[in-house]
Amino acid sequence: KMETDQPQIDLLITDVVMPEMGGGELAQILTKKYPGLKVLYVSGYTKDEVIRQGVEADQFHLLQKPFSPQQLLSRIEKLCYPT
Repeated sequence: KMETDQPQIDLLITDVVMPEMGGGELAQILTKKYPGLKVLYVSGYTKDEVIRQGVEADQFHLLQKPFSPQQLLSRIEKLCYPT
């Protein structure tokens, strides 16, 4: 396939801690492939622990678990459609 045939990904929603590959590593891989990709991390961990897991402090948006569908939608709107 040609590079232009690839779908565009605008937003990655990932947990911080996952088996085999953490969310920070996944985000690094995908943001190289899709410049401008926005990343929203979800986690039960604190922001400090998220940073310790390898997520760069100035490049992440975190939604703490548990969260409601409305909180998720609100965070997506703020991240993807800032005013």
